[in-house]
Amino acid sequence: MPDRPFLVGFVGAALISAFVAFPLLFALQLNNGVVRRLQENVTQAARYDGVTKTLNGTAFAAAVEHFIDRRKHAATDAGGIVIVVIIDTLDDIGRRYGPQWADTVMQSLASIIQSSVRHGDLVARLATNELGVFLPGATVENARDIGTRIRTRVSAATFSTDGAPLSVAIRLGGTSFDGPADFNQLRQLADQMAFERGDESDDIPIGALPAA
Repeated sequence: MPDRPFLVGFVGAALISAFVAFPLLFALQLNNGVVRRLQENVTQAARYDGVTKTLNGTAFAAAVEHFIDRRKHAATDAGGIVIVVIIDTLDDIGRRYGPQWADTVMQSLASIIQSSVRHGDLVARLATNELGVFLPGATVENARDIGTRIRTRVSAATFSTDGAPLSVAIRLGGTSFDGPADFNQLRQLADQMAFERGDESDDIPIGALPAA
């Protein structure tokens, strides 16, 4: 058996070490938590638009192409539809009332679109005045139903500042694809359909991307 003084010294040293180490370990754990939160915030910022809280264009394009690639390797149908919603009057709203009102309109439109799509569909901000929707496995009829809901809900919504109504005009266009496709081609054709025939008086025009 060790001498009592040695045992007392050993226990005392252990207690002192624990007393010193516990705050350090606690602080380290807190720091790890802070680092994790920072990493989560960075990931969030890299994938989502800060105004609408929807996916940004880069994350949206990656998600669409991942879907196409995954279905291609699984030898299953890789079809779907990409819709764009272009807000014609957003620049005018920003110039007349300020960028904060343009942001408010985009937030409202993103919320309307998210409430109009199906579970599993993706919504993103593709440009300053453009939102995108990806409808995996959708038919043209599905897309037109969703387009009608979006138009109806936008028309029913009230946009105003200081009691003055804001004019919010949108264009919709879409691209359907069946099989391998390039996201840039999908978006370009959808934009073309929106600008050519996508004003509010028309049903949503949907072009078909030729099979690769």
